[in-house]
Amino acid sequence: MSLTLSIALTHIRARVRQTIVGVFGVAVGVGFSIMMAALMEGSQNDFVSQLVDSLPHISVTDERRDPPTQPADISFDAAEIRGLTTAAIRPGIKNPFATMTAIESWLPGAVAPSVQVKGVVRYASRDTAASLIGIDPRREVHVSKLATHIRQGSLDNLYKASNAIILGDQLARKIGARVGNTVTVVSGSGRTILCTVVGLYHSGISQADQTQAYMLLKTGQILAGQTSLVNEIRIKAQDVMAARELAQRIEAETGYKSVSWQEANEDLLSAFQLRNIIMYMVVGAILLVASFGTYNIISTITHEKTRDIAILKSLGLREAVVRRIFVLEGAIIGIIGLFAGWALGYGLTVLMGQIEFKSPFMDANRLPLLYSWQHYFIAGGVALAASLVAGWFPARKAASVQPVDIIRGAS
Repeated sequence: MSLTLSIALTHIRARVRQTIVGVFGVAVGVGFSIMMAALMEGSQNDFVSQLVDSLPHISVTDERRDPPTQPADISFDAAEIRGLTTAAIRPGIKNPFATMTAIESWLPGAVAPSVQVKGVVRYASRDTAASLIGIDPRREVHVSKLATHIRQGSLDNLYKASNAIILGDQLARKIGARVGNTVTVVSGSGRTILCTVVGLYHSGISQADQTQAYMLLKTGQILAGQTSLVNEIRIKAQDVMAARELAQRIEAETGYKSVSWQEANEDLLSAFQLRNIIMYMVVGAILLVASFGTYNIISTITHEKTRDIAILKSLGLREAVVRRIFVLEGAIIGIIGLFAGWALGYGLTVLMGQIEFKSPFMDANRLPLLYSWQHYFIAGGVALAASLVAGWFPARKAASVQPVDIIRGAS
């Protein structure tokens, strides 16, 4: 064992009670930081996964991001033309199945067609606005988790009744409909059909459960009054985080507006980024407060060992060695507190994961937690850095002690 380490350990052992308090402060800071990071990131990831998995990763619609250029604008650069109306364009994606085949040829994921129709669902004299989505059940299971969200009935029931429909559970509750009832569906253009409720689903997203209903692609086309209509292509990518880049490529190739889940929820993701910044600031503040205990211990040792330091320097110990002794003391307290904090953080996280609760707004009955080595690495690194800094300032003061002044003062 080197002389520097031996002296540092002697100082720490000489003040066991204060050392334990310092280690406890670092451990509590690290432990609670890990627990809080696991809880906040776990809840965020759980929310994002529910949001992403309940809807397609990319939606390609028959819209354009920019209005079509007028022929007169192309022919006359200097002319200003007003009052022209855009020519009526037949709704829907042109050659939708050829477009889907082209996308499938290179896309790592799944593709499904759908028809979006705005309308009203009526039952027992109760009307409510709804977004009616015509789907191909065989393809839909590959692009969304609708099949797993169904609480009554099944997705295959859409084939077992004439004009079958699956309602969101909150939508059904609003109009008082149950499985087996016949509801009236009216499109925005005034077309009316009678549909049999064959299932209820619950996605966990209140807005979707209150306003969305699913039917066969053919039924949606009848309701829209246009056979072979497909006005949305629903896509699920194998790599969720690559959805934005894939959407940009699809839009460039097809010309149709392609919206990734990141773009659709941009405000929410920005709020999560701000939330993470706040979380790490709070974690840093906790660890900074814990480092004051280390600073107090090293400062006390420095004050009490002033004469010893003077004697050591008079015997030829350099200032760098004296500094190293006290920085090493801070590092030892930080390392012990770091490992104790890791154990405490893991224990607290496991304990939080055992808490059961019931909420009408959530399907889960336990807190969503994220176990990540990054939380341990970040919390431990910040705690160790804070301990080294806390030990550096007293160490610098100790190294500046002049033996002659201390010995003269003692005499």
